[in-house]
Amino acid sequence: MKRQLSVFAALVMSLISSVYVPSLTAGELDEKTVITTSQPITVDGTVLPAGRYILKLQESTFSKSVVYIFNREENRLITAVLANRAYRLEPTDNSAFSFYESAAGQPPALRTWFYIGETAGLEFPQGK
Repeated sequence: MKRQLSVFAALVMSLISSVYVPSLTAGELDEKTVITTSQPITVDGTVLPAGRYILKLQESTFSKSVVYIFNREENRLITAVLANRAYRLEPTDNSAFSFYESAAGQPPALRTWFYIGETAGLEFPQGK
């Protein structure tokens, strides 16, 4: 009887834990975002020529996060940037980006990135 009770308890615990485990895809965990630019942009001083890039987030602390920027095939890390938390009032249905004003002839610098449906995003340093 004791053996049956322990087997039953283990079965119940496994069923309960499977209900509470969230089903998230990698894109939701790391906020993987594909960005395509038709002109060069800079991110914290690194110039990204026109093209397609993959942005991924790694949470570091409450106020700062590391953003990794990969090439389009996602097999080469181009840069890693320490970004600050930024906030907005309303989420949007798409990822949202904003840029710093740049001097004439200079590529615009990425300022903020908000992931789909989020009010918390990231603000990038203006660069060197």
